[in-house]
Amino acid sequence: MASLIAENLTYSYSRQSQLVLDEVSVELKPGTLTALVGPNGAGKSTLLGLLQGRSKPDKGEITIDSHPLLDSRSQISLMPQRGKLNWNFPITVEGLVALGRVNHSRSTCCEVEAALQRVGISDLGKRRLDSLSGGQQQRALLAKTLMTPAKILLLDEPCSALDPPAREDFLLIIRQLAEAGLSLFVSSHDWGTSLNAYDKVVALDKHVLASGTPEVVKEKLDSFSCMHGSYCRA
Repeated sequence: MASLIAENLTYSYSRQSQLVLDEVSVELKPGTLTALVGPNGAGKSTLLGLLQGRSKPDKGEITIDSHPLLDSRSQISLMPQRGKLNWNFPITVEGLVALGRVNHSRSTCCEVEAALQRVGISDLGKRRLDSLSGGQQQRALLAKTLMTPAKILLLDEPCSALDPPAREDFLLIIRQLAEAGLSLFVSSHDWGTSLNAYDKVVALDKHVLASGTPEVVKEKLDSFSCMHGSYCRA
């Protein structure tokens, strides 16, 4: 299994623009489920992009098991936001999942079936993607992500369009993946009780406001003044 450490990441889109991330540090350990919370514009998607290696930080360092990220990118995989995909594309669930193979190498039926079983939709493989519910589609996308050899999974707002029952089902699945030894970093706008399902929470607003267990982070954020309105809870 793999551990990721990001230290003092700073990033801006250009030299003239304001910082999107300012001295951000996170650590992802094997077998853990970590939530990344913050308002719109907090830098959550940008941080996930840096951790995946899609962009390079202006400053800071990212390592996986003490090796530079560039040498270990196969260990990390990103599940994109739902809104970035065309869910009406005429493809079956099996077809979508098979596309998850690294460099689109040929996958076997057994590999696809195993990924579908891990997310609980092995009976939906022949169905078209556009015939599924939102929760089923997210499971299919997660199965596609599991087709890589990655041990660290980055999930960008996977529960944003799900109703409460589907959200609970999805959280149960990713908890099981963590218990199997993977490390999952899940961005979210949710500041409800579902955060209790995570081992750790990182609260981000261009820099890390708080990091720790859900209870510790909630206590820290509750102590902030209302200038941090996105984090004040009723």
